[in-house]
Amino acid sequence: MPTPRLFEPLTVGDQTLANRIVIAPMCQYSAVDGRMTDWHTIHLGQLALSGAALLTIEATAVLPEGRISYADVGLWDDATEAAMADVLASVRKWSDMPIAIQLAHAGRKASTDLPWHGGKQLAPDHANGWQTVAPSALAFEEGEVPPLALDRAGLDAIREAFAAAARRAARIGLDAVQIHMAHGYLLHEFLSPLSNRREDEYGGSLENRLRFPLEVFDAVRAAFPADKPVTVRVSGTDWAEGGWDVEQTVALAQALEARGCAAIHVSSGGLAHHQQIPVGPSYQVPLARAVKQAVTMPVVAVGLITEFEQAEAIVATGDADAIALARGILYDPRWPWHAAAHLGASVKAPPQYLRSQPRQYRDLFDLEQD
Repeated sequence: MPTPRLFEPLTVGDQTLANRIVIAPMCQYSAVDGRMTDWHTIHLGQLALSGAALLTIEATAVLPEGRISYADVGLWDDATEAAMADVLASVRKWSDMPIAIQLAHAGRKASTDLPWHGGKQLAPDHANGWQTVAPSALAFEEGEVPPLALDRAGLDAIREAFAAAARRAARIGLDAVQIHMAHGYLLHEFLSPLSNRREDEYGGSLENRLRFPLEVFDAVRAAFPADKPVTVRVSGTDWAEGGWDVEQTVALAQALEARGCAAIHVSSGGLAHHQQIPVGPSYQVPLARAVKQAVTMPVVAVGLITEFEQAEAIVATGDADAIALARGILYDPRWPWHAAAHLGASVKAPPQYLRSQPRQYRDLFDLEQD
């Protein structure tokens, strides 16, 4: 039988992934002053044994004030770099899965409490809070402390922080960088007319609203090794009237591809408190399809992709080149194994687990391993 499309290799830049299943970045809110902890060793370690093709480290702040919460991971100084390097060394001792990192700045959605404590904004004078920044002095929700509008010095500092974090990522051997331009965080805030009301060269027209995110991409691309991919995650739409939409996303994707972007991961929402999202299985796939029709770089689809046949259909029909799992793989860290068993494919497993192969799936595990 032919190999299911979901388990065919995929080339991204100069790298080849073993299959079309990638693990999306998922915040763990378990860092201390930006430094990874033992939790990240456990969390990333189990996912690195899952049989997926790529593991992406959670949204990693390029500056302390760019964290969503006080417990977010960062990569802005030697201490945060060393902590991440230690975690990576532990994980890589037992897995050769490629590992990427998502570099991010939360903008006006920063300075929040932990989700399991309500996730509300913490005021600048709170022990765990700080003053947020954004393209314009517009709060995300009514009643929040408005962000400060970034001036030229602030823009320059953030752009350089992204580049510096990319250099640190290269130094500790990460395989790819993903720039976070989605979910209402800083770079998405520049893109959307709902959050960007600037009257300088960074606001107004689509060309102006693209300017700073593209400057950040260029800085990261220049700072990261040329033979390693730099990719981007976007929100395909704000799901809000007058906001960012799929047509503008296509324009951004084309501009990114022209600058050397290796792949684009299409999510949605997160910018407007009044968003109206039609949540359901594969609800974001049409956004990925629209982008894929306009670019040649690989496109990743995400969002309530839970069923094996569903995932296979997304890549087999050409709606996207790969699918990303987030909450679903937290619930079932062996989802790629189970998908391979269901679809009649083989998947890599650690030698310590080869005895677990079910008798009815005699060819499930790839025994041609190092």
